[in-house]
Amino acid sequence: MEIEFIEEKENKLFNRKEIKFYVDYDGEATPKILDIKSKLVALLNTKKELLVVDNVQPHYGEPKALGYAKVYETVDDLKYIETNHVLAKNEEPEEPAEDAEEEE
Repeated sequence: MEIEFIEEKENKLFNRKEIKFYVDYDGEATPKILDIKSKLVALLNTKKELLVVDNVQPHYGEPKALGYAKVYETVDDLKYIETNHVLAKNEEPEEPAEDAEEEE
């Protein structure tokens, strides 16, 4: 999976950086939002808690997708501005508690 940045702009009103990018995934399935988020965190050298991937739109018939992400200055700004459904799709899934199941 390769990520190519198209546009990066500073949004001072919302205290964030907005990024448009292409994801090239030749020979693979369309990547999940959490996989793209992990790659963006590494490329942008930021913290996972400060970045949200808003959307990823695959191109029909091509192994390419257009994406939009936001990097916030603080976690408080992120939680105040972002909607619940965007936050939900950017959360890591919780590991099931196996110890509790074994006791029953």
